Amino acid sequence: MSAAHIITALQKLIKLHKSLNNLAQRKTDIIKEGDMDALSQLLMDEQKHIKAIELTENERERAVQGYLLKKGQELNIMTISDVIEISSDKEKALLEALKAQLLEEAHMLKEHNYLNQQLIYQSLQFVNLTLDMLRPRNQNFNYEKPVQQKHSQASTGMFDSKA
Repeated sequence: MSAAHIITALQKLIKLHKSLNNLAQRKTDIIKEGDMDALSQLLMDEQKHIKAIELTENERERAVQGYLLKKGQELNIMTISDVIEISSDKEKALLEALKAQLLEEAHMLKEHNYLNQQLIYQSLQFVNLTLDMLRPRNQNFNYEKPVQQKHSQASTGMFDSKA
């Protein structure tokens, strides 16, 4: 196996991550609008993308294993950085560029997801506040003996000094 299989897998991963980023941006707009049906559909689309990313990542791992076997390297090394070190100069440049693109897409996705998480949290806080305002206050429905006030002298100390 050559690095071409690894490069192809990385290109697929980048494409899938870009698509997932677009979904995350759409999710932000949908959350702001409060469209639950659209959000539900978008979540199903996200799950499909995540499954495709998992499959592509498995392809990448197999390609890396085949490449490392071909180069006579240990199989416990699975990172792209290690593959870059043993690659030819032409492959190195391309692999480094793809690695940088993938890291950038992953970072952007992380930021979008954090923003969406904050928006959902604020929406839940608003819903809870609204429910608290609409919910009647707790009232005691048990019979209680009316409070009787005693007309006693207010003592200033612990002991009665008149005794």
